[in-house]
Amino acid sequence: MPYDPVQVADDTCQKLAGYGIAYQRVDHAAVFTCDEADKAVPPDFGGVHTKNLFLRDGKGRRHWLLVTLCEKSVDLKGLAPSIGADHLSLGSPDRLARFLSLTPGSVTVMGLLNDPTHQVQLLVDRVVWEANAWRCHPLVNTATLVITKDDIVRFLSITGHDPQIVTVPARQLPA
Repeated sequence: MPYDPVQVADDTCQKLAGYGIAYQRVDHAAVFTCDEADKAVPPDFGGVHTKNLFLRDGKGRRHWLLVTLCEKSVDLKGLAPSIGADHLSLGSPDRLARFLSLTPGSVTVMGLLNDPTHQVQLLVDRVVWEANAWRCHPLVNTATLVITKDDIVRFLSITGHDPQIVTVPARQLPA
């Protein structure tokens, strides 16, 4: 059966509805960056615009999903000690598929639906955690959802993932 991103988004939204989680949805062309998502999603759509990074430690034994602001350039070297990691880097597409059944460009907090054994720890930037609603993909990058903070908390309770709230350091870009 061919891969159908619309069906994946529909199935994810159906699961959310079954859990009593409300959302707003907009469908769009595939987006791979925050800039592309900004252009594809209406400016008044709502929710804080999130960026999601799939991370691993130096030995590949621990994995994290980091939810932060789109506009933040993350200092992974600065973040590592605050979560007890010896070294942080982006996880490979193979690891991303193995641990969250996602592809690059589709990394999302909704990927925790695919982590029933809790092999991935959720990290949420404090500024995102304090927002009233988040933008996220429904497992594919051809749609964007807005979900309230209360429903995000309900979602995490359902998946059994306790978020670690962190202050994510921003990388200093050269002038």
